[in-house]
Amino acid sequence: MNVGLLAFALAWIAGLAGGGGHDLVVRTFPAALFVTLAGVTLLFALAETNGTLEGLATRALRLARGDARVLPVLLFAIACAVSTVGPGAIASVALVAPMAMALGRRAKITPFLTALAVTNGANAGNLSPVSAVGAIANTKMAEAGLGDHELKVWAANFVAHALVGLAAYLLLGGLRLAGRAESQGAEVVPRFSPPQWLTLAVVTIWIVCVVGFSVPLGLAAFTAATVVIVFRAADESPAFRRMPWAAILMVIGMSALVGVLEKTGGMALFTSLLARLANPATINGTIAFVTGLISTYSSTSGVVLPTFLPTVPGLVRELGGGDSLAIALSINVGASLVDVSPLSTLGALCVAAVADPDASKDLFRRLMVWGLSMAIVGALLCQLLAGPFARL
Repeated sequence: MNVGLLAFALAWIAGLAGGGGHDLVVRTFPAALFVTLAGVTLLFALAETNGTLEGLATRALRLARGDARVLPVLLFAIACAVSTVGPGAIASVALVAPMAMALGRRAKITPFLTALAVTNGANAGNLSPVSAVGAIANTKMAEAGLGDHELKVWAANFVAHALVGLAAYLLLGGLRLAGRAESQGAEVVPRFSPPQWLTLAVVTIWIVCVVGFSVPLGLAAFTAATVVIVFRAADESPAFRRMPWAAILMVIGMSALVGVLEKTGGMALFTSLLARLANPATINGTIAFVTGLISTYSSTSGVVLPTFLPTVPGLVRELGGGDSLAIALSINVGASLVDVSPLSTLGALCVAAVADPDASKDLFRRLMVWGLSMAIVGALLCQLLAGPFARL
């Protein structure tokens, strides 16, 4: 069952029980967040349906020809680049993982190392200012009084995943690889068509406007999508069907529930319970560990970020101290690092891209162990680095 549906029902019940009336859910509906998510996902659904994103990924993977030691690094960089410009980690892994697994098999690279390179790379760019998940994190932080930290949000998440990706590369023998990475020849990569060139131009202009001129992310995305549709660069019908409506409902429903709980005093109770788990000196590592554990079996963007980021100001008050920005960055990083597990969409996509049943079972087991261990690794990283990073 989509947790967003349940969240809307619970929000209505909680609103009535708390004396907010029947319309409290409507009054707390996260309209700005909905516009942002719908606009961004529509724009990149159009770019996906007309083949623009696939063409970019295919061309980037051709750089992997040659020394197999370079392949995991390139896969990390490609997945990160695709995720950073807007589609997010799930779309990035869905595009890159099938080709990456095929290339890794030819280069005699284990599926485990290939999967970690792709998933950590995609997650490294997942909180960029122009991505859907980055919009969720930044919107919720702004509502908590922690706005205008978009660069730190992206950079902290990138650094954490880059460190973990580097550790995986070294531990799994990336420097000892001896195979050759085969890539498709130039003749099998079709040229970009005029509609694809137009889509690339529109997306580029959209990114420049959002990053350089601070135009509203969602409204600008709807405008860019309209240009693509009006000039017939992509068909809107398949793009609407490809949009992640279930994920959007999950995020919006949880955000509405949290909004109602804030109005009725529920979040204050939740915050006081969290405050009992830590003190100002240990809160960064503790909150990263808690969010990491919860994120292993729930959605980072749909459940963990909308639920925990609004608690930051109250948590600091309950603790009697702490760096609000460092706690928020710890929530982002702790929840994201575990997303390589096969219980998450990213890990599941990598397992599904392995054709050999025995190899896929082995990959499932390895990713499960690695993903759970990231709850501990994320807690240690955040405890050590979140405070200094927030003060930069």
